Amino acid sequence: LIGATSLSLACKIEEENVRLRDIINVCYRTLHKNKAPLEIGDQFWALRESIASCELFLLRALQFTVVFDHPHKYLCHYLKALSDWFEPQQWERYPIANTAWAFLQDSYHSDLCLDFQSKHIAISVLYLALLCHGLEVPFHKYARKKWWQVFSKDVTLETIQTITTKIMDMYSAENQLPR
Repeated sequence: LIGATSLSLACKIEEENVRLRDIINVCYRTLHKNKAPLEIGDQFWALRESIASCELFLLRALQFTVVFDHPHKYLCHYLKALSDWFEPQQWERYPIANTAWAFLQDSYHSDLCLDFQSKHIAISVLYLALLCHGLEVPFHKYARKKWWQVFSKDVTLETIQTITTKIMDMYSAENQLPR
């Protein structure tokens, strides 16, 4: 019930048009693999009412704080700014944007977005992408500010390294899963 309610609430918050009926059907089939699909009847309407009631409970538990600042919007801006700092042929030679985007997508498999600010996560995946491709920001060594401090005054190298370590640990843990 909590899972179905969370999915329903997340779809509403993110303005994704997903019918509650579809959420109920998927959750029911996930829990009852050997049963026939749920027909629209008393049990369906009871589940629907339970989800609506549970949604109010969940909102109260979250103290109606349901706004989420996605790191993607920061990453898009940071990639554009950083690409202007590089020579065009150098930027095009390496898939920095794709690599950073992949790291960011994969980071949602962890709790990073709960523990760190979105802009710090975006900077960290960009840092990791540059590191993976062996690139340094041009003239970074001679600048008064580190390139990541241009994007966020309050981010530190320690925070970036903590986030990148958590991302790499996530990949390590995934590789240790039995196949």
